[in-house]
Order: sequence, then C-alpha cells, then structure tokens
Amino acid sequence: MSDAVPMSFLPTPAPEDRARADFYALLARLFYAPPDDELLAGIACADELESEDATAGLALAWRDLKLACAASDEDAAQEEFDSVFVGVGKAEVSPYLGAYAVAAGSDNPLVELRAFVADLGLARQTSVSEPEDHVAALCEVMRHLILEHPGDLDLQRDFFANYVWPGGPAFCAAAAGSGSAVLYKAVARFALRYMELEHSAFEMQ
Repeated sequence: MSDAVPMSFLPTPAPEDRARADFYALLARLFYAPPDDELLAGIACADELESEDATAGLALAWRDLKLACAASDEDAAQEEFDSVFVGVGKAEVSPYLGAYAVAAGSDNPLVELRAFVADLGLARQTSVSEPEDHVAALCEVMRHLILEHPGDLDLQRDFFANYVWPGGPAFCAAAAGSGSAVLYKAVARFALRYMELEHSAFEMQ
C-alpha cells in the first residue's frame, strides 16, 4: 500500500492575505476582551509596518497602538474595557455594528448576517450570548473568509461591504472619542485605518 499523501489543489492564502487575516484576528481579540500583559508586550515589541503612500496612515496608527500598549497593563486595560464597552446598565460605546448601520439609515442586517454565517458553518454556539454583529465576531468571520476562501474575493468583499463597513467607521469613531478610552482610543484608530484600507482595496477590484 502506498504511503503517498494526496496532493491538495485548494488555493492557499498569499503572504499579504495571511497578514490581513492576522490583523483581523488581532482586532477580534482586542474587541472581544481586554489584553493581558503578554499581549500588550507582544504588540509593544512588534515590528513597525512598512509604509507606502496608501498605507502611511495605517503605519502611523500602528505605531501609536504600540506606544499605547507599552504604556498600559492588564489591570488598566480591564478597567478601561469595562468602562467603554460594558458599563453599568448600558455601555458607553456599543460594540454591535448593526446599531451604527441602522443609525446611518440602513436596515438592521442581523437576520441576513445570521443566515450568511450559518451558510458558512459558523453559526453561533449555544454557549455564546453575544449577537453575531459584535465587532469581534465580524472581524473573526473576515479572518475565516480570508484563510478558508482565499480565492473568493467577491465573498470577502460582499461580507465586508454588507456587515463591516456600514457600521465599522462609526463604531471606531465612537470608541476613539470615548472619554474613558486611552488604550482603546489607539485600538479604535488603528481599526478605522485598517477598515479604510480594506474598503479602498475592495473598491479597486
């Protein structure tokens, strides 16, 4: 019996797409829960981003995020996260992007979003109480699409255009403008620059 391993002809993500997926994974992690000391140190010590004209804003926002992480610790990050995104009774800044889309005059995308992620086999687990339009969940879906469907840019663009972009910039602006935010001001500004870069890239396709 042959021990040969069957060849796989499934497309694999290009290095730039892996970098995109990594940024979405980082944003998902930061918006899902406050960073611990290990993650803060990892970001603070990370390399600078190479900058061209189109990415200069992202590189600067990344540098500011590195500095903010270096100046923070997990206790301060926890307190800030709770103040900005949890609150008592009502969060100062809602992490649910559907609310921002509705405020801008769009329809609430939650029903369509649930059907979309269910078709991908990513339906919410029963142990998870957060709605699917939580910014962290949306970033995680984008990461999944980039890695698992690297050749399907239409799928990535449609998800981004329908569920991330309509509410993403307004959410980032609200988080960056929070009086309780220090670290998360830098996180939100980086997230905004990254969303803007993704939007521009999809528009050029």
